[in-house]
Amino acid sequence: MSHHDSRMSGQSKAGEIWFPDLDVIILRALEEDVGSGDLTTRALVEPGVWARAIIEAKETLVLAGLPVVQRIFELLEPSCVFQPTFFDGERVPAGETIAQMEGPAAILLMGERTALNFLQHLSGIASLTRRYVDAVQQWGARIVDTRKTTPGLRTLEKYAVRKGGGFNHRIGLFDGILIKDNHIEACGGVGEAVRRARAAVPHTVKVETEVDRLDQLEEALAAGADIILLDNMDVESMRTAVRINRGRTMLEASGGIKLENVAQVAATGVDIISVGALTHSSPSVDIGMSLHVG
Repeated sequence: MSHHDSRMSGQSKAGEIWFPDLDVIILRALEEDVGSGDLTTRALVEPGVWARAIIEAKETLVLAGLPVVQRIFELLEPSCVFQPTFFDGERVPAGETIAQMEGPAAILLMGERTALNFLQHLSGIASLTRRYVDAVQQWGARIVDTRKTTPGLRTLEKYAVRKGGGFNHRIGLFDGILIKDNHIEACGGVGEAVRRARAAVPHTVKVETEVDRLDQLEEALAAGADIILLDNMDVESMRTAVRINRGRTMLEASGGIKLENVAQVAATGVDIISVGALTHSSPSVDIGMSLHVG
């Protein structure tokens, strides 16, 4: 099936379908798992057997990826009926039914692992993100993701961050300026790097730069950086940076951020806290699927 299918631009029962390459990702995943066919199911299940499947949360979680699951089974067999009980972004208690499906037993079995892989991974990201968001709620700092994502799954993983209550940093190198330490080295300093970036891009594009020392912060402010990323600074240095900044530009904290210290970081007064662990280290949550025939 083409990934330009018109259904991709609409709504599904499970929620939003949010980007046009979803089918490409799903079909690649199905090819990886199913290949030329499900040998076990072919040997054991008679053609035409109809079944019902229940997807259940084995632990409390924040849900993300349910539209992916629905789309997997639509692509495998359009006659499959999908009925969600919860929606992406909702907290699901352990033991609750997330969704029910009806369709050919062979199809439900064929798509089970691929569907659960996506749902467990994306819900793991959403669940971890929600923990970070809850930890900084009283200070109002935004929790954002990074580009430390699984190759090929970035858009899905960043979607899961949003469903967990977080925000997205730039999607890739193409949609934002972020001057990093190696760029600074290549330009000979923070101020020069910011000036070059400012001269090269339209006024509609914000210019962000990393700094890892307070003297670089002053240099970045003088050069007109729109956002300054405090890279691997300790909490006291961040607090000093906030005082020096005096609200002139947005400050982002990054590097070494964990659940154990994120509240301390937020309390310094920074505006944004970026956490690579949301996507590169989130554990998958436990979700199961049970099949019922007859």
